Amino acid sequence: MGTYFVTGATGFIGRRLVAELLRRPDCERVFALVRPHSADKLDRHGKLTPVLGDLGSPIDADRVDHVVHLAAVYDFTASAEAHHAVNVEGTRRVVEYAERTGSGLLHHVSSIAVAGDHRGSFTEDDFDLGQHLGSPYHATKHAAEKIVRGQDGVPWRIYRPGAVVGDSRTGEVDKVDGPYHFFAALAALARLPRRLPLVAPHFGVANVVPVDYVVAALDRLIHADVPAGSTFHLTARRSQRMDEVYNALADAAGAPKVRFSVPLPLPAEPTGAVVTGVLTELGVPPRLVPHLALHADFDSTATRAVTGLEPPDFTTYAHTLWRYWADHLDPLRAARGHGLAGRTVLVTGASSGIGAASALAVARKGAVPLLVARRADELEEVAGRIRAEGGTAHTYPCDLTDAEAVGALLKQVLADHDGVDALVNNAGRSIRRSVHLSVDRLHDYERTMALNYFAPLRLVLGLLPHMRERRFGHIVNISSMGVQINTPRFSAYLASKSALDAFSRVAASETVADGVTFTSVRMPLVRTPMIGPTKVYDAFPAATPERAAQWVVRALERRPEEVNLPAGVLVELARKAAPKTVRSLLHLVYRAMPEQGAPRTPPLASVAAGITRLVLRATR
Repeated sequence: MGTYFVTGATGFIGRRLVAELLRRPDCERVFALVRPHSADKLDRHGKLTPVLGDLGSPIDADRVDHVVHLAAVYDFTASAEAHHAVNVEGTRRVVEYAERTGSGLLHHVSSIAVAGDHRGSFTEDDFDLGQHLGSPYHATKHAAEKIVRGQDGVPWRIYRPGAVVGDSRTGEVDKVDGPYHFFAALAALARLPRRLPLVAPHFGVANVVPVDYVVAALDRLIHADVPAGSTFHLTARRSQRMDEVYNALADAAGAPKVRFSVPLPLPAEPTGAVVTGVLTELGVPPRLVPHLALHADFDSTATRAVTGLEPPDFTTYAHTLWRYWADHLDPLRAARGHGLAGRTVLVTGASSGIGAASALAVARKGAVPLLVARRADELEEVAGRIRAEGGTAHTYPCDLTDAEAVGALLKQVLADHDGVDALVNNAGRSIRRSVHLSVDRLHDYERTMALNYFAPLRLVLGLLPHMRERRFGHIVNISSMGVQINTPRFSAYLASKSALDAFSRVAASETVADGVTFTSVRMPLVRTPMIGPTKVYDAFPAATPERAAQWVVRALERRPEEVNLPAGVLVELARKAAPKTVRSLLHLVYRAMPEQGAPRTPPLASVAAGITRLVLRATR
């Protein structure tokens, strides 16, 4: 029977190796050193026992047959102190534990990084050949090996994997690290013509191996009958030039390939604000660049002889790695694709009018609308219509003027769905009243701002971190043609819409690189319950909610900054060219259309209605 003590058991390699050990029929118990807050990352298994602690303090555990030391900091952006604390001092504590308990065999997982800048053959027996160790990671992995080799209290073996990437069969990988930092840049290059010949520097080689090979080889080597003090290279038979690695991934991504390469040494550190800024924007840590390539040729003869395993050629699984990254780790994956199919769209004011029509319209396009309004029964009615047509919809009753309710809404929505792709701020309140009749009614402005400005603002600010993290999101604000015309008697309503427009224009300029965009839809008069109380509009032509929903769909699909109708643009231009004349005409409209409930002036109202009818026809 065998017992094991494993560090790094929740890591990329460790999690898979522990699973292999537990499957062995002679496995009696696996003890896994794990931090208390990471204990839930361990799979539940009757033979797996967590040992709470970390490499920052002495290890308190009993004797085992095999001590497997996997834990390490592998992050070129981390400080030298962080690397030293784990890679060196942590290894020292593992050795002390193995010596103190008299454990059977210490298995130290090192790295080919110990070769540093050595050029030429680097065998499994080689260690200190005077090579330069150019990063804290290289230096601390070399120092850790030296600690293991320098002690004689417990027998040991050392394993040096190459650059470990995802599973060759599934592509699975747990995070963006090492070579994966360059995948986003490769995705950007994929937008160029595929046949475009690239010229690239040739600055070294890489030795890439998939995690499934590394785990299988470790499992066999740990249990192999070989002498203590042996070292094994878990590497590909042949290191590949960096342009070969790139071309294999470029083939998978549909990007141009490197046709010519020229020798070029890597800089010690990228310099200049422009260079470092571009690398950072592409997701490439500038510190990583000098350590991209190696120059050694790693001999793995002993490993192949003992394990009987041969790692697959990188070109045979590069497509698999790329597909997994594109589907699970690409920071821009939410933005891929066109149209609304599969998108999640949160629509406010969705119980009637433009909101209900927009929810139905996006559902017919294959999107999943999240319906938000105060009235739960009316929301369910709209959702029922969508489901009856074969679509999917979810309802979330909420008073958008209640800050706590909005916070709870966003928390629930993000818990229920993988992401919110778009937000349609449609819920609104309209008040038609002259300014001189509003001098003692400040609450009218406050109520209008509460629903028309502060409510959508809460939603935008609440969803913005989520959208930035996904690198995609679109916000559609239902505005009014009145912000272009400055329609009399709507000072409260149009001020709130103008405020949201202004906020969105500023926010849009700040979120370009985040993939978050804004559209303002300047609606004409639409026949909805909101205009019902204003009887003067009964004589005016108005767009239907279904027509308005088409403009919303256009905004969601094309993501322009504004959706304007010709009439609104013409009036806005006229106001800029002849402001006094337009102001006088608007005053005539103001005088011709009386306050709600006041005596009407039929001739002037008839003229105004006729003009409006012509304007609306011009927009169709």
